[in-house]
Amino acid sequence: MFASKTVARQHFLTARAARPAEDLLPGARSLRMPQRIALYVSMGAEPQTGALIDWLLAGGHEVLLPILYADNDLGWGVAPGAADLVPGRLGLSEPRADLGPAAISTAELVICPAVAVARDGVRLGRGGGSYDRALTRTTPGTPIWAAVYDSEVVEALPSDPHDHLVGAALTPTGLVPLG
Repeated sequence: MFASKTVARQHFLTARAARPAEDLLPGARSLRMPQRIALYVSMGAEPQTGALIDWLLAGGHEVLLPILYADNDLGWGVAPGAADLVPGRLGLSEPRADLGPAAISTAELVICPAVAVARDGVRLGRGGGSYDRALTRTTPGTPIWAAVYDSEVVEALPSDPHDHLVGAALTPTGLVPLG
């Protein structure tokens, strides 16, 4: 067990920086995906989402992508395709049109970024609270998955009362049920 979220976050980010990035698409190909999915555009050493987004769009799915606000809350826009995204805050790529923070409630599946997840569903993010806030707006019963590498699914992580649990981890090799 890690002494704090800060210690855990540093451990996993250091390990992630030392590894080659892998794509999430192989782990998702065999899964049944709903029509409207909230996802994100990966950055750096995160599990890569570009091919997954393109695959979903080619299959006729609607993909919502986050728009990071100045207060670290998230709005959502429809993914037009990777070439049509615009630069956002902190180097993120975002859709041009903002449907607002409540748009995540229309997603039938949410795949969110994480630094690590625990087998009980605790998700460790980057520490800004953006996704913990956004996930409170999902419709009850909507599946929420964290995107991580296989080595980032661990037995336990520190948590706080405001942390929103996830039901599964999507990794480059498949879906790992949690909870």
